[in-house]
Amino acid sequence: MARKPPESGTPPAAGPGGLSPEDRDLWRRVTHGLRPLDKRPPRKDSREGSGAQPPAESAEGAAPPGRKPRLRRAPAAAAGPAPPPPELEHGRSAGLDRRSALRLRRGQYPIDARIDLHGLTQAAAERALAAFLAEAQAAGRRCVLVITGKGTTTEGGGVLRREVPRWLNQAPNRARVLGFDHALPRDGGLGALYVLLRRAARGAESGGADKRRTPR
Repeated sequence: MARKPPESGTPPAAGPGGLSPEDRDLWRRVTHGLRPLDKRPPRKDSREGSGAQPPAESAEGAAPPGRKPRLRRAPAAAAGPAPPPPELEHGRSAGLDRRSALRLRRGQYPIDARIDLHGLTQAAAERALAAFLAEAQAAGRRCVLVITGKGTTTEGGGVLRREVPRWLNQAPNRARVLGFDHALPRDGGLGALYVLLRRAARGAESGGADKRRTPR
């Protein structure tokens, strides 16, 4: 069995003859300033082997402990152009309820104003129609009659009869019109249209009323 080495600072056991004074003096010089090793086992980190991860450094903008993180709003998308309103057709309108559409088709709305485009050129008729609708809406008219004429067979049913529905779907007329439909025979039949107008804003109505007043 191997011998256990002597601890630091303790002179080796003397042999049969023992140590001489010179050996003891040399041993004291060699072991002077040495300290015995700590026999306690090294301390282990409590987190070692527990599987717990060290706390990560807080990311930039992270909320402190105990507070709810702030939700960052996404940048608002640039507003694009407004979609065009749906196209109007005879007896069909997205902004007109079924009851109102049925009343318009049956001619149950009182005719508040009328315009006869028959005999005008296309350019003149288009300008006259736009001015008529603007004035009628400003005056608070609700239902108006637009006479186009039936046209002849050579014209394919009449130029104005085809063009007026298209003009009603164009600006600025489209913003004023809720719907239109063919008139009853007593009011012109296929050669005329009932046109239902939107109600004008109060400011526009009052402005139109002021213009119609006769100064004293």
